[in-house]
Amino acid sequence: MSSQASKLHQPIWIYPEKNPALFQQISSEFNIHPVTAQILISRGFKTMEEIHEYLYAKLPNLFDPDLFPDMDKAVNRVLTAVKNKEPILVYGDNDVDGMTAAALLTEFFRAIGAKVYFDVPNRTSLKKSLIGDALEFAITHQCKLMITVDCGITAAKEIQEVVENGIDVIITDHHEPTSKIPNCIATLNPKLINSTYPNRELTGVGVAFKLAHAIINQLIESEEISPSKIDLKNYLDLVALGTVADMGALIGENRILVRYGLKQMKKMKRVGLAKLFEVSEMTQGEFSPVDIASKVAPKLNSLGRIADPIKGVELLLIRDSDGAERLAKELDLHNIERQKIEKVASDDIEEFMFQHPEISQEKAIILSSDKWHPGIIPIIAARIAKQYNRPTLIISIEQGMGKGSIRTIPEFPLLPILKRNEELLVNFGGHDYAAGLTIKEENIPLFKQRFIEAADQALKEQDVVAKLHLDAKINFNDLTFDFMESLNLLEPFGNENPSPILYCDAMQVWPPKVVGKYHLKLFLEQGDRMLEGIAFGLADRRDQIRRKNIMLRIAFTPHVNLFLNKASIQLQIKDFQLV
Repeated sequence: MSSQASKLHQPIWIYPEKNPALFQQISSEFNIHPVTAQILISRGFKTMEEIHEYLYAKLPNLFDPDLFPDMDKAVNRVLTAVKNKEPILVYGDNDVDGMTAAALLTEFFRAIGAKVYFDVPNRTSLKKSLIGDALEFAITHQCKLMITVDCGITAAKEIQEVVENGIDVIITDHHEPTSKIPNCIATLNPKLINSTYPNRELTGVGVAFKLAHAIINQLIESEEISPSKIDLKNYLDLVALGTVADMGALIGENRILVRYGLKQMKKMKRVGLAKLFEVSEMTQGEFSPVDIASKVAPKLNSLGRIADPIKGVELLLIRDSDGAERLAKELDLHNIERQKIEKVASDDIEEFMFQHPEISQEKAIILSSDKWHPGIIPIIAARIAKQYNRPTLIISIEQGMGKGSIRTIPEFPLLPILKRNEELLVNFGGHDYAAGLTIKEENIPLFKQRFIEAADQALKEQDVVAKLHLDAKINFNDLTFDFMESLNLLEPFGNENPSPILYCDAMQVWPPKVVGKYHLKLFLEQGDRMLEGIAFGLADRRDQIRRKNIMLRIAFTPHVNLFLNKASIQLQIKDFQLV
């Protein structure tokens, strides 16, 4: 990135709000570090009850699954199928959320004695509908009940066809519904207009877990199963994996599910997952949601992008260690292949953006080509949206049909614009901040024009400038191992609950070093304490701070760094300013 471009992408710093009375109350009530108290204020907590729930909520605090309006119908239909030995088809989306949801219900149904099949669509080809193969599979295997996981809510027409073939359907999904809700036995989705379920942020695997939870409750209540026979905690590793991979908000109930799911995951009882962690070079017991999202999820997602996603479900269910190792290595190879394909498309897009700087003058970016693999466009859309801080739609065209992936910024939700232009689209789905669409090639220019006009109208100049939200000010002397321990209370970190960003002024005692081409290593001093900082991706700003003994204001996240069994506190620097 040129220094001019780098300047454009430097964020505006948003300083934390002060509230002395609330600060005093939090500090005394919870006996926590003053910096941690300020972080809670910056995160918008207003009452002691909210904070207590955030810090100390446990599994018994999960919501009752019966709060889903159709849950009783779904449970009764599943138990009828089990009793009558009717084959059940669990049909999932082909991303990690769908794979984990399919694996969870398949394993659970087997445990309660159901005859169950699972299937995941191979979407590397440009099919119009996700439910495309489900009907054929259900008929071939004589399934009388189909349960969708992480999909189905926008497929009213296709599901009607399934129902007309004498197959009952239960939808479990978390995507925003369109105006037409499918006609089926039960629809479990926290985003339905009439939903009384309190957590709108459940992911697909979260909804699948709720169905399993409700079935167990019913079986225990009717004394058909002993409470000790099935431990639902054994499925929480899948819930955590799917929730983190799908960027589920780590607040409220999701946070409880992921916190306990990570504990379950660290036991490494699921052999396929253990082998996947091995090939991802992740240490047992030493990983966070960020590690899962950046190292493990892409390997599973690569199947849905360029290979056969059914192998992802097989890996999560497999009990045989040798088979698990073979599958994990295969996933690793697919991921390497996916990275190569992605790099070709990324380089192509970067070159195009460089040649056409006028593109970034608009408040939305829309690019289409028949050269890009449809499987990798979601990753590229996410990257460009983040880099330029604009709504971004990337479309891959094949045989006159475009498959698009959209990512956006908080100020520009996607579903209203998609619904307004429904007549130009073959179909669309997703939620306000990440969506997908299928569009005929001839409709792309008009849709592009309308989308960009809507963004230009809705967004102000400051909306498309990146912002860095600071949580609290801190001094180097406060950065102790005890303080780092107190930050663990706020974990797990992830979407909607990011790692805290702290700030302070410090003297740069030596000129920074460039590390690994793109990163800067800084040597910082405050009072009698010196700390090292690593600024990922900021090597192009070295010239701004090339001298020693200059005062910098730094925004950073502190980390405990383990090197040769020696622990030290290192600062991951997000941005810096000359004071």
